[in-house]
Amino acid sequence: GAGLGGLALQAGTRGAYLGVFALDVVSFAVCAGVLLRLPAVAPVAAERKRPGGRPVLRDRRYVAVTLLNTVLLLRMPLLSLALPLWIAERTDAPAWLVSALFVLNTGAVMLFQVRMARGVTGLASATRAVRRSGWVMLAACAVFALSAGGSAWWAAGALVVGAVLQVVAEMGQSAGSWQLSFDLAPADRVGEYQGFFGTGVTVARTLGPLVLTALLLGWGTAGWLLLGGATLVASYAMGPVARRRGTVARPEVRPQPVLAN
Repeated sequence: GAGLGGLALQAGTRGAYLGVFALDVVSFAVCAGVLLRLPAVAPVAAERKRPGGRPVLRDRRYVAVTLLNTVLLLRMPLLSLALPLWIAERTDAPAWLVSALFVLNTGAVMLFQVRMARGVTGLASATRAVRRSGWVMLAACAVFALSAGGSAWWAAGALVVGAVLQVVAEMGQSAGSWQLSFDLAPADRVGEYQGFFGTGVTVARTLGPLVLTALLLGWGTAGWLLLGGATLVASYAMGPVARRRGTVARPEVRPQPVLAN
């Protein structure tokens, strides 16, 4: 999809845009047809058990970890919305580069995410992964800021380097946060805790576009550095919060993060 969007941007014609929309409609129809062919599964009645323990909202440490992770998840609207606007408004890079960077990100995650997560197996390794991702994300933001004000070639080069750094930070943050979200949840309430942890994605995708467009397009280089600094602070705060909460013994959970673009 990102590749087709890049071709449409490069062509810049009404027919190209309508053609991409038409292909998108066809893809949804094909997916619906595949799902309709799946066999229906009868629901199985399960014994309802009265939950024990305190609700997740009263677990202040887990709430704090979720809030910090929400800050780190601002990378999601950064790639899908803020960076394309930055490229269009503040750089001379070609429009098709927006799609190329998205393809680069998706391809890198598909190829390297599991490998990056392989060494993250507990609280200590998870917090280290998140801290490292904060530094890499700060570097990515600084490089993205350098893409403004130069030639098209300079902008394109800076954007590609920044995108590589950003996806490295993304994979480290995903692996570490995924591990923390399981390790800090009581064994008998994983579903409830994971459901709450997942709300960070919704918040980041909902409020992130407003925050990032105001920050990056309004403040320019200072906004990029502020974003990188906020990410670094959140990544370092994750460790102390997680260690104070991480007293519940749980079996090792090997993270397998999914694509989150």
